[in-house]
Amino acid sequence: MRGWVFLPKPELHLGPNVLVPDLAAWRHERMPELPKVVGMTTAPDWVCEVLSPSTASRDRGAKMNLYARAGVKHLWLLDPRQQQLEVYRLEAGRWTPCATHTGAVNIQAEPFAAQNMNLGSLFER
Repeated sequence: MRGWVFLPKPELHLGPNVLVPDLAAWRHERMPELPKVVGMTTAPDWVCEVLSPSTASRDRGAKMNLYARAGVKHLWLLDPRQQQLEVYRLEAGRWTPCATHTGAVNIQAEPFAAQNMNLGSLFER
């Protein structure tokens, strides 16, 4: 296995819906090279949305539902104001909460559980 392909703010064309997550990743075996098109039609394996007052309700509502329908397997909701990360896994078409991490703690989070990460480093200025 060769890892992951990460893209910031990719334009996703998932059926009739166009979504732009803050960060998305595909397992390398599902996307061995980037398509030479603007809109990606292959659903990512992982999506991260950074919550803000203006986007939180859409990210938690409509976008989560659309990602589930498209078959995205893992979703992170990152809230810089609360310094919190919520980790979800798609099971039987529904989001299952896996973990919630807060503050400057070392974490291992799906689907990257093999990697240690300091959550606080994401919120440093």
